[in-house]
Amino acid sequence: MKRRVTGSPELNSNLQRIQSCHTGTNNARQRLARRILEFPDMAELNKSQSRDARVHKTVVNSWNEWDPLRHVIVGRATDCHIPPPEPAIEAKVPEDSDMRGAWGKRPQDTIDRGNELLDRFAETLERRGIVVDRPTPIDFSQPVTTPDFHTDSQFGCMPPRDVLLTVGSEILEATMSYRCRWFEYLCYRPLLQRYWEEDRNFRHEAAPKPRLTDADYRADYLSADVGVQRRLEWTSRKFFVTTEHEPLFDAADVLRMGRDLVVQHGFTTNLKGIEWLRRHFPSHRVHAVNFPGDPYPIHIDATFTPLRPGLLINNPQRRLPNEQRKLFEENDWEIIDAAPPAHNSPPPLCYSSVWLSMNVLALDSKTVCVEKSEVYQADQLDKLGFEVVEVELRDAYAFGGGLHCCTADVFREGQCEDYFPRLKEA
Repeated sequence: MKRRVTGSPELNSNLQRIQSCHTGTNNARQRLARRILEFPDMAELNKSQSRDARVHKTVVNSWNEWDPLRHVIVGRATDCHIPPPEPAIEAKVPEDSDMRGAWGKRPQDTIDRGNELLDRFAETLERRGIVVDRPTPIDFSQPVTTPDFHTDSQFGCMPPRDVLLTVGSEILEATMSYRCRWFEYLCYRPLLQRYWEEDRNFRHEAAPKPRLTDADYRADYLSADVGVQRRLEWTSRKFFVTTEHEPLFDAADVLRMGRDLVVQHGFTTNLKGIEWLRRHFPSHRVHAVNFPGDPYPIHIDATFTPLRPGLLINNPQRRLPNEQRKLFEENDWEIIDAAPPAHNSPPPLCYSSVWLSMNVLALDSKTVCVEKSEVYQADQLDKLGFEVVEVELRDAYAFGGGLHCCTADVFREGQCEDYFPRLKEA
């Protein structure tokens, strides 16, 4: 296998001719056109975003998961806490997990190790010519108190993908469904404020904050008697811990595929949340999907991962139902089973499953970052023709996820395309 860890990719000299995402997107086309006029040379634009010599200003633009990545946010493990019990979290933690009943600041040596790996990952991206920004951690030991709930501590800011959804020139702050993550958006506000000041076309949006009262959660899920088999039956019926009391969604439940947004309905995103996204992005087609084989359906990016136009990998234990596969198959998308994980269990004190093996980050349609120990996933991608960039991150998994989770796009080359041309208009 041929693997390269470093080396700056060739930069395109110009963006392609501007095309609208579909009829009715003149404003988006004009915004992107103004940017191209301002930065006609993509290499110059990339230089402009250097943290050391910011000659020009940040531009926010990202329409999918695979176009060439030029600017990204990478999270931090600093002061990360295991939050106290609350309805949404209790439903996620497996009965036999070492997370059960544990909460408080994570051991400092694990935080230091997590930051070491995240810093190395950031350096790897920078060596490839990608601009990297980092969040500003707050004091996560502080409680969260509103008129509707109280929780004794918070979470962290390792996984920006959970909080921030970049669609074109907009970055949207998700509602979030955990009480402990109510104020997590504050870690990204310094960056978003700077982007707003530097890019006159950037739209900083925030979804309505949910109240997260007890009405948002089903108490049934808190029972210690609920086993995996019953949970599988519930998820097959789309019966989740979150109710439909108010719109809820995490950004990591959304896949961006040009004109189409694919959103997982599960523990952290309800149908009202998906409907809110549909109304908020009227120029997009929003598709709800679910994966009945997952007893803890939280975030789509360890279950269903697009790698390039026409190719996705799907967790073989959580296959997309046949009826929902039609959307992809009728538009010439190939869905293949992801390779098995290299590990039989997650790292200590980790919420996530072993399927973070497929939580990869595409740097472009030919280059993919894969966790270094996930040799089977790396081999599969190598055989599919990708350049595999090995990144050591497993010891940081416990702080919020893998390579896709710990990043959020700011700028990818390209524009809004229609990757489902045979899809009939609603």
